[in-house]
Amino acid sequence: MNPSREPLFLARQNYRRRRISDAARLLPFLGVILFMQPLLAAGQGGNGTAGWLVYVFVVWVVLIVVAATLSRRLAKTGSDEASPPGHGVEDTR
Repeated sequence: MNPSREPLFLARQNYRRRRISDAARLLPFLGVILFMQPLLAAGQGGNGTAGWLVYVFVVWVVLIVVAATLSRRLAKTGSDEASPPGHGVEDTR
C-alpha cells in the first residue's frame, strides 16, 4: 500500500556539508554574543580595560580561525560534488 519512499537519512557527505554550512551561518551570532560580554560586564567592575582588550582580540582571532576552517571544509566538500564526472579530462580530438 505504501509507495516506495526515499531513504529517511541523507548520505554522510551531504549531512556533513549541511552541518558545516549551519555552523558557518551561526558563527556571526556566536561572535556577537562573545563580543557583547565586555559590554554586559562593564557595569559590574572586575577586570580592567587591558583584560577585556585581550579578551576581544583573542575572540577575534578564534573567530577568524574557525571561519577559515569552516570555509576550507565547505570548499573541499563543495568542489567534490560540484564537478561532474569526467570534468577536467582534456579532449584528445
